Amino acid sequence: QVQLVESGGDLVQPGGSLRLSCTVSGSTLDQVVIGWLRQAPGKEREGILCSSNSNTYYEDSVKGRFTISKDNVKNTVYLQMNSLKPEDTAVYSCAAGTGRVQDTGCLINYRYWGQGTQVTVSS
Repeated sequence: QVQLVESGGDLVQPGGSLRLSCTVSGSTLDQVVIGWLRQAPGKEREGILCSSNSNTYYEDSVKGRFTISKDNVKNTVYLQMNSLKPEDTAVYSCAAGTGRVQDTGCLINYRYWGQGTQVTVSS
């Protein structure tokens, strides 16, 4: 059974930075595609990026500000978030599945989800 556990959510001021972690068990990172998604209050959940062994796709809303990295020894994925804005406030979740990471978007069937971590950007 694949399990994902996120951590790192916090309250941060606009313009600040935060790093989220997603530790995966039951699979190695090279066996799955990893995605980060978020859900803001009153809004639908949106994918913000997905990453395979060979490609990473970022939505325009986070491109240039958010960066994904992977530590294959720790089996952990990190989401570095810089230049945070109030509109980045959401519950952030990592997910794992299979599919394709294209230059134009993510075609992923997410099968496993973390519990989510709250990120609040406010002064």
